[in-house]
Amino acid sequence: MVIQDDTAMIASQLADLTRSVEQMAAQLRALGERADSQERRADSQQERANIQQERIRMAAGELAEVSDRLHAAANALREAT
Repeated sequence: MVIQDDTAMIASQLADLTRSVEQMAAQLRALGERADSQERRADSQQERANIQQERIRMAAGELAEVSDRLHAAANALREAT
């Protein structure tokens, strides 16, 4: 009877341990999925930031060109007067 009780107790403990391991595995999968999702979001944000930076660079170049033209026009007006 003692051996059967011990066996039953060990079987119960193994079942509990198995459930705990399965729960931990599910939690790890969920954490991995969240991490992947956050990484995709970060990549997307970085891509948007890169695009914005390129637009800023292009706009700065266009502003420099406009400034050069305005200076040339102002010089031409001064010479004309």
